[in-house]
Amino acid sequence: MSQGYITAIKDLVVITQFDEDGPSVGEVVAVDNPSKTKLLVNHLESGGVATCLNIRNDRSIEKGMKVGLTGKGIEIPVGEATIGRVLDFVGDPLDGKPKITQKQAKRKNILKLPPRSTNFKVAEPEILETGIKVIDFFTPFVKGRKIGIVGGAGVGKTVLTMELINNIAKSGEGLSFFAGIGERIREGHELWDTLRENNLLKNTCMFFGQMNENPVQRALIGISAVAGAEYFRDQQNKNVLFFADNMYRFVQASNELSTILDQIPNEGGYEASIFSDVKTLQDRLSSNEKGSITSVQTIYVPADDLSDPAVQMIQHELDSIIVLSRKVAEQGIRPAVDLSLTTSSLLTPDIVGERHYNLSVEVMVLLQKYESLKNIIAIIGENELSAKDRSDYARAKKLITNFTQNMNVMAKHTGAKGEVYTREETLKGIEDIINS
Repeated sequence: MSQGYITAIKDLVVITQFDEDGPSVGEVVAVDNPSKTKLLVNHLESGGVATCLNIRNDRSIEKGMKVGLTGKGIEIPVGEATIGRVLDFVGDPLDGKPKITQKQAKRKNILKLPPRSTNFKVAEPEILETGIKVIDFFTPFVKGRKIGIVGGAGVGKTVLTMELINNIAKSGEGLSFFAGIGERIREGHELWDTLRENNLLKNTCMFFGQMNENPVQRALIGISAVAGAEYFRDQQNKNVLFFADNMYRFVQASNELSTILDQIPNEGGYEASIFSDVKTLQDRLSSNEKGSITSVQTIYVPADDLSDPAVQMIQHELDSIIVLSRKVAEQGIRPAVDLSLTTSSLLTPDIVGERHYNLSVEVMVLLQKYESLKNIIAIIGENELSAKDRSDYARAKKLITNFTQNMNVMAKHTGAKGEVYTREETLKGIEDIINS
C-alpha cells in the first residue's frame, strides 16, 4: 500500500507527499500517530503532492509523520439506527448515547453522489399544511420543493423553523432531518429539547456542526445530513422533510476554507467555487421516483443586506422565499414576515386552486396600496383620504394583523398558547376581511 509523509502544516491545511500512487480527492488518509489522525484530501497537485484538511483539528500531528491510505471517504451510518439520534459530520454521537456500530447501520460516503434519475415522472403537486397562516397563504408548502426563510440576526428564523418542525412532524408523515450548520449551540439544544418534550424525536434525525466547530466540520455537516436523507429516500422509499439552519453558514464555512487554502476569491469576496458549492448541495435536495426531499432552509442576511451575493445565490435555488424583516419585528408582529418581499413560484392556480390564487392577488393589491397610502398619511393624515382609500387602508391593516400568530414552540416563554390553522380557516378569515 502506498505511503506518504507530511511535508508542511498550516493551521487546518496539511501538505502530504506520496512517492507512488497517491490518494483520490475526497479520500480520507490516516496519519501514523497514536490518535490515527484523519485527514481529508481536498485537492491534488503534480509530483504526488496532496493538500489535505485536518478534519478534527488534531494538534498532535507533526511534519515528517507518515501517512497511509484508507481507500475510503468520510462515511456516516445511515438507516433506522440514526433515527432519534444527534450526530456530528462523521456520524459520531453528540447525544451522550453509544456510537452507532457497523452492525447496527450501513455506512455511506457523504461525497458520493447518487445516480441521476433519467425517467422520473413529476408527480402531481401535493400541498402540506403547516398550520402557519402566513406560510400556507403566501408560500404554499409543496412536497418535494424548497422553501427559504431569509432574514438578519434575531428576527425569528430559527423560531419559525422550530414551529414548522413541530407542526409538520406531528402529522407523523415521513421522516424529518435537521442540519444545524454553524448556528448557536443553545439553539440546537432548544430544538432537541422541544422535539423531546413533544415526543417527536422518534421521527427525526439530527446532525450538528455548530459555530464552535472548525470550518471543515461546518462545511461538511450539511452534506452529511443530505447523505443520510438520500439513503431513506432511495433505499427505503420515504418522503423526507429536510430542515437546514443556516445555509448562509455553509457558504461562510466554505469561504473560510478557501481563505486558509490561499485560494483567490471572486469579485463578490466569496470563494471562487461558491456557485458549484451551493448548486451541488441544492441538487441533492431533490425528489425522484423512489421518494421526495422537501426542504426548509434558513438564510442569514449579513447586515440585513438582501443583495449580498451569497444570499442571492442561495435564493435562486429555491421555489419560495419568506423574508423576515427587522422593521416588521419592531412592530411586534410575529412571525415578522415582510409580505411585500415574500414570493413563491408555487402560488399558481394549478397548485393552490383558483380560489386561493385569486385571494392572493387581491391581498397583494391591498398591501401595495397600503404601502403607498402610508406615505400620504404621514403628510396629510388619514382623515384626508377618500372613503374608498380609508376602507382599503383599514382592510390592509386588518390583513397584516390577521397574519400575526402565536407559536407553539414559544408558549413556555411567552405564556401565550400556540395557534394552528387549517388552510381552509386561513382562506375563510382572509375572505371575511376583504369582504368586510
